Amino acid sequence: MLTAFAHACYRVSDLERSIEFYRDKLGCTHAFDFVNDEGVRFGVYLKVAGRSFIELFTGLEGEAPPAGLFMHICLEVPDLEAAVAELRAKGVEASDPYLGSDNSWQSWITDPDGNRIELHCYTKDSLQGPWLG
Repeated sequence: MLTAFAHACYRVSDLERSIEFYRDKLGCTHAFDFVNDEGVRFGVYLKVAGRSFIELFTGLEGEAPPAGLFMHICLEVPDLEAAVAELRAKGVEASDPYLGSDNSWQSWITDPDGNRIELHCYTKDSLQGPWLG
């Protein structure tokens, strides 16, 4: 039934600042905007890679963010050391890479609203290996 991870959606406090982070720091590509009847952009769709996207929306004025159990999104990178170095050069705070309990390398960053993002690099011993196809 399921074929792929399609997108993660975040409500953000400053759409332009978040677009800049995901586009300019992480390298996502602008796909399209969500525009209301008054011609005001209130959201954006950004391509991560392949068929995966990040969707960003502004909140309504005075609206509290919904409570939930969301913990993070995880983005795969081919070379974690290089990705961390590139992000740090762009001013993004990234944790030092470490091998997780799944035998995959990981590092952690946050977007401008504090949403946690795991950067993930598989190894030959990653527990996900049999499922990667």
